[in-house]
Amino acid sequence: MTLYHYLILSAILFVIGMYGLLTRRNAVGVLMSIELMFNAANINFVAFSKFITPNEFIGQIFSIFVITIAAAEAAVGLAIVLLIYRNYKGIEVDNINFMKW
Repeated sequence: MTLYHYLILSAILFVIGMYGLLTRRNAVGVLMSIELMFNAANINFVAFSKFITPNEFIGQIFSIFVITIAAAEAAVGLAIVLLIYRNYKGIEVDNINFMKW
């Protein structure tokens, strides 16, 4: 497999994540779409690292950082979603406008 195969896979995953981000009404679906976009970026990091500097692990290290940031983002996001559900009995993104001034 060449670099182009990895880049095409990553682009497809990113586009699917972007589509989900723009069309989902559920907050959990939006969080899952963001995670999918993070995974597409991780594929890019690892693929470029493999083909540009095969003896170094720079792309893998960046991927580990992105995974840890994504885990923290998912934990905080799910905590916020649970609090919103408790207070408003729903997690539809369109109905969450209480944070506006």
